[in-house]
Amino acid sequence: MPELVLELNGRTWTLDASRPYTLGRDPQGDIVLDDARVSWRHATVSWSGRSWVIEDHGSTNGTFVQGQRIHQLEIGPGSAVHLGNATDGPRVNVSGAAAAAAQAQPQQQPYAAQGANPGWAQQAPPQQQAPQAGWQQPQQAAPQQAGAHIPPQQGPGGGAGAPPVYGDRSPTTFHQFALGRVMRIGRALENDLVVSDLQVSRNHAEFHATPDGRMEIRDLGSHNGTYVNGQPIAKGGSQLLGPADIVGVGHSTFRIVGDRLEEFVDTGEVSFSARHLTVTVDGGKQILKDVSFGVPEKSLIAVIGPSGSGKSTLLKALTGYRPANQGDVLYDNRNLYKQFAELRQRIGLVPQDDILHKELTVKKALKYAAKLRFPSDTTAAERDARIDEVLRELKLDIHKEKKVTSLSGGQRKRVSVALELLTKPSLIFLDEPTSGLDPGMDRDVMQLLRGLADDGRTVLVVTHSVAELAICDKLLVMAPGGAVAYFGPPGEALNFFGYDTWADVFSAFENYRDYDWAGRWKGSQHYQMYAADIDAVAPQSVHMPPPQAMRPPKPQGWMSQFGTLVRRYVSVIASDKGFLALTVILPAVLGSVSLLIDAGKDLLPNAVSPQTGQPIPNGTATTVLLILAVGACFAGAANSVRELIKERVIYERERATGLSRSAYLMSKVFVLGVVTVLQGLMVGVIGFASREIPEEGLVLKSLPLLELSLPIMALGFTSMMFGLIISALVKTAEKTMPLLVMFAIIQVVFTGCLFALNGSIGVNQFSYLMPSRWAVGAAGATLDFNKISPPGKGESADPLWEHTIGAWSMDMAALIALGVICGIFVARFLRRHEPEVMRK
Repeated sequence: MPELVLELNGRTWTLDASRPYTLGRDPQGDIVLDDARVSWRHATVSWSGRSWVIEDHGSTNGTFVQGQRIHQLEIGPGSAVHLGNATDGPRVNVSGAAAAAAQAQPQQQPYAAQGANPGWAQQAPPQQQAPQAGWQQPQQAAPQQAGAHIPPQQGPGGGAGAPPVYGDRSPTTFHQFALGRVMRIGRALENDLVVSDLQVSRNHAEFHATPDGRMEIRDLGSHNGTYVNGQPIAKGGSQLLGPADIVGVGHSTFRIVGDRLEEFVDTGEVSFSARHLTVTVDGGKQILKDVSFGVPEKSLIAVIGPSGSGKSTLLKALTGYRPANQGDVLYDNRNLYKQFAELRQRIGLVPQDDILHKELTVKKALKYAAKLRFPSDTTAAERDARIDEVLRELKLDIHKEKKVTSLSGGQRKRVSVALELLTKPSLIFLDEPTSGLDPGMDRDVMQLLRGLADDGRTVLVVTHSVAELAICDKLLVMAPGGAVAYFGPPGEALNFFGYDTWADVFSAFENYRDYDWAGRWKGSQHYQMYAADIDAVAPQSVHMPPPQAMRPPKPQGWMSQFGTLVRRYVSVIASDKGFLALTVILPAVLGSVSLLIDAGKDLLPNAVSPQTGQPIPNGTATTVLLILAVGACFAGAANSVRELIKERVIYERERATGLSRSAYLMSKVFVLGVVTVLQGLMVGVIGFASREIPEEGLVLKSLPLLELSLPIMALGFTSMMFGLIISALVKTAEKTMPLLVMFAIIQVVFTGCLFALNGSIGVNQFSYLMPSRWAVGAAGATLDFNKISPPGKGESADPLWEHTIGAWSMDMAALIALGVICGIFVARFLRRHEPEVMRK
């Protein structure tokens, strides 16, 4: 079994075939690489019995050989492996033991020559990296030639007074500016600076030198946007850069210092802190009181507390969904609320409810999510590769062709986590991920989160379960009223409270609600150890543009999002056999009911009475039309009344990641509209085809059957829009059924078939808001209802039933206008279910 020698940055390791060797940032690993782009446990090199093999362990940024990302590959003398980046990631050279022994003592190669960051090898451990207050010059990257020294630069692009980026970390790498040269950034290989990040467009942005010696950044029509100090610049626009400005492109941040460009890659090692968060609701009641804590890098934090302690409110405040009235949330010293447009892509949120359509397979659900979240210039192969990578990391690849609904509770939660990992977030928040799971699944989910943190992410989980708290790095305990009762290591928490079990602690919270738990915490030694220095670091102070300039870009264009949403919705409907069957059966039954009313009797005006000279009323026509109208109302509203409420959690999350509200609504209107219109056609044809109707229509002369069916079809569509209003207003799906029944009954009353509406002051005007009034009016105009059901003594003919083209056109136009107005209201109501920071 031959030995193998790995060489990196002048250091060598001789590998014995008797055991595997791990590569990564983990200090306990065999080969430790202090580079931000390398995962905690990145890869393993081992002897397979036939050859040496390197295997990637689902690393965040990948392992590359000859520019190609690999999962497992045989290596041998002469091989070169890049970790974290295909071009400038740390390069591991492979040779045989004999060749290595024959070499002279190698000279030290500068780390920067390999495109890596020299400062990482000299940095203090994460717990010693708290940034200092105010601006400071970051640690300088190594010079490009051994022994050379580059002093701090002063110039138009930056200087020794430049602000810290990612705390006080050194740049991941830097790039030298040539005089007058344009530096283009993007995902495509032809760019001057290649960023291997699917959040970055193929040709994203350019740095330009202006004639006066200053630098500017120009957006090249990127999909996810280019940001300066956290604020998006106009698509295709440009902005001059000052000495304190930082530019954000995907997960990378750039700063100009003198004649070079420093790059900081966000690979998950970020600090996160909440400072004095206070949330006040109507009436002045505080549901979150002065909450402050700091989260260490790549750590797992659990948040527990009794009901009413503000855990859900805290989660919304930390993610920007509902910003606190007072206080700040800092993402690596950057204000999340003020820079939400850029930072939202780096934060993952897994709500308590699943954020995937359960009717789809795991792979298909993730495909649609990736299509919506990644720029439109990403290829299907790139998206599929990222999906497969995430599925392998979470051990879901064996379940990828199963429907989400067929998975266990723990596996469904893994799929929700997989969706969030697609965009490589640095922070992941989870709300009650173990709710409803048995103890075994509870442990599996918590161990999954532990693994995510170990791989270089920061994970915060709100939970009611206390069984697996020991695997967390820090524990935040919330007291009743929304104050912090404890923050620190889980193993010291019970001793801090002076109880043996968490049941006793929660009972104490309940029994002593007026006790000052927060004051006890702030007066303790634990507070001095774990939270007292939360205000020691001043957040970055950057110029904020006016609010109207802060609209964040969307990763996909409107039409692209609309097309993806339509295809996804059609897939969801097609996979639900029960819904498909009901879609056909419901209109068939409702249309057939009308056949029971004087079967075969015509719907034409009857003969004139020889005694009175007045037309004889045809009660069959009004009864049949009443039943068809009510059937169309019920079918249309039933199609949509649950659609928005059942997807509310999905919409909230996708909206936060760049989903267009109008594209989402129009996808619902389009698909449900087609279904509902076809149902209305079925109802109309069944109800009218077996009866004698006028030989000629008012508008469609040769197609009287279609002319009579059109108002029924339009009524179904408008009723569907009313159903969307109900779905957007209610808080739970259970409340939709009573409102659906009430809507249908009201339509029965205001059709005008039960009693005369024309001439009834107030009632008639109110009936104009009812779609059934206009639909019956249009059909009545075709059938000449003023003759079929003539007005009584002292009553005037109903103008909506006039047998004229003008009356028919007015009825149909009013019916469609009601549907459009409903759509406007739905769009406004949907706005209430978006992150509040986006509404502001």
